Amino acid sequence: MRVGLVCPYSLDVPGGVQNHVQDLATVLIARGHQVALLAPGGATGSLPPHIETVGRAVPIGFNGAVGRVAFGPRVSAQTRRWLRDGDFDVVHVHEPGAPSVSLLALWASEAAVVATFHLATGRSRAISAAGAVLRPSFEKISARIAVSETARSTLVNHIGGEPVVIPNGIFCARFRAAKPRPEWASPGPTLVFLGRTDEPRKGLTLLLAAFADLLVTHPTARLLIAGQGDAAPVRQGPASLRRNVEFLGLLTDDDRSRLLASATVYVAPQLGGESFGVVLAEAMAAGAAVVASDLPAFRAVLDDGRLGELFAVGDPAAAARSIRRLLDAGPYRERLRLDAVEAVWR
Repeated sequence: MRVGLVCPYSLDVPGGVQNHVQDLATVLIARGHQVALLAPGGATGSLPPHIETVGRAVPIGFNGAVGRVAFGPRVSAQTRRWLRDGDFDVVHVHEPGAPSVSLLALWASEAAVVATFHLATGRSRAISAAGAVLRPSFEKISARIAVSETARSTLVNHIGGEPVVIPNGIFCARFRAAKPRPEWASPGPTLVFLGRTDEPRKGLTLLLAAFADLLVTHPTARLLIAGQGDAAPVRQGPASLRRNVEFLGLLTDDDRSRLLASATVYVAPQLGGESFGVVLAEAMAAGAAVVASDLPAFRAVLDDGRLGELFAVGDPAAAARSIRRLLDAGPYRERLRLDAVEAVWR
């Protein structure tokens, strides 16, 4: 089958949607399908032959995050040409409500359209207003997918429809096979955070406050931070904190997997706007114990706390207590870790 995948965000910055679309392309190709992937321009380095970029990616902020999108007449013409040349049996667009190539592909496609919705947010007048405009276009969609119940509620409440929930998949074997790097895994317990340091909703400031609290009782603990952005939040902290925190920047996929495998505890301190929590599933597959803020999407991944510790959103003291509980109770941490590994493989 000829499948056209459309990602609304530039691939130059790692993100949950971008990673999911690229992984989906890999799986479909491995199963014998002919796959092409379209995304906004801006990606650096060489791209696989099945990926094409169009236009110039422009950053826009929404829901506490920044996405790099492409829109306009020229991008529309390039998208139509990509659809025509691809002659697809199915076009699978992701986040078609974003002002980017997914929406343009939806408008122009003459093939059957499948749409996956990732956005998770509370009631929003802006989304409701956009939904009223987009609703007629969404009638072209043959099948709607939401990556979680939270994403499903966002779609139903603002636009309507009956999407089926299909959680994001991950390559479990890749993370299970990852080997810890000795310099990351020791000495002392290692906490890991993956995320964009320049987006407040990712909760890095909260994590640093929780880590400072933790160091009072666990002075040998280390915090390793990896992701897009800079180390300013760390540099601005006290010297006692900086000694135990290391900013690794962007990592390759292999090093990212090895970092998760090196973690004693993976911490997800996000403040909101999360629809699934792919990185939690990746950390679980790599064998890390998980502590996460009690967002609906994270609670679902952790099975209401059966597979990891949950703490009150926005509360650094509660985060520190949860981390401390895992570090101090080895058998409890090991049980959570093993249950999580088993669950994520199912």
